[in-house]
Amino acid sequence: MKFGLFGIGAGLSSDPDIATRLAIEAESCGFDSVWTGEHVVLPDPRQPPSPAEPDHPMVHPSTVLAYVAASTKTLKLGTGITLIAQRNPVVLAKEMGSLDHLSKGRLIFGIGAGYLHQEFSALGVNFQQRGERTNEYIEVMRALWTQPKPSYQGKFYQFDQIQAMPRPVQEGGPPIVVGGASDGALRRAVKYGQGWYGFAMNPTQTKTVLDKLRVMGGDGLEISVTPPGRYGIDDIIAFRDIGVHRIIGLLPQRDEDSLFRAVHTMAEFI
Repeated sequence: MKFGLFGIGAGLSSDPDIATRLAIEAESCGFDSVWTGEHVVLPDPRQPPSPAEPDHPMVHPSTVLAYVAASTKTLKLGTGITLIAQRNPVVLAKEMGSLDHLSKGRLIFGIGAGYLHQEFSALGVNFQQRGERTNEYIEVMRALWTQPKPSYQGKFYQFDQIQAMPRPVQEGGPPIVVGGASDGALRRAVKYGQGWYGFAMNPTQTKTVLDKLRVMGGDGLEISVTPPGRYGIDDIIAFRDIGVHRIIGLLPQRDEDSLFRAVHTMAEFI
């Protein structure tokens, strides 16, 4: 079982000093990875389905992960998740390829279609097209990362006779971990992904999803899950027994002391 931490770059650890200390502490305690979420904007005032208050700070994923990469050596850097349907995939391929290059191959590229319609509206992106855009954008990025002469002809993007260097360090590009429990997300994970990520899910909920994934042909995926709150040894055993490979613990946001106490408490299970 691998163990990670979720929430670097958000809330308390949006502070650069706390983010650096957190990453160094995570690596020294034996965590395999730190993960960050993404929202470019949040509705103000808060409206469903927004996950946070509008003044909740969230540093851009590649920015904070590149920042803490400079202070660590082995810690993997996860996006949990990057909302790729909101992005230009040609630019995003360069952005994430650069992060993998600078971190010497430590990026885990978690992606999802997104759900916050207010954010899509602010970005001028069609919310109803987010699923098909997500699938196409994965193909665009893989083309730029893997093809000797990148070329792509899709519904939303077309290109030929271009290059985007440097390429990612990891062969084929960073592993893609697909987030979400909808049938569309699960099909995406099986078709395009090397892993699946379930957020705020208990073992029972996770097992339901994993049963679906296996029927779809997703036996070979690496499974990562963030439990909905604190977890103990019984939870770890339950997750392990249903086929979870990594638990990514939520970081508390009350104060700096409680954040680092939580890191040390979770480290006891490693």
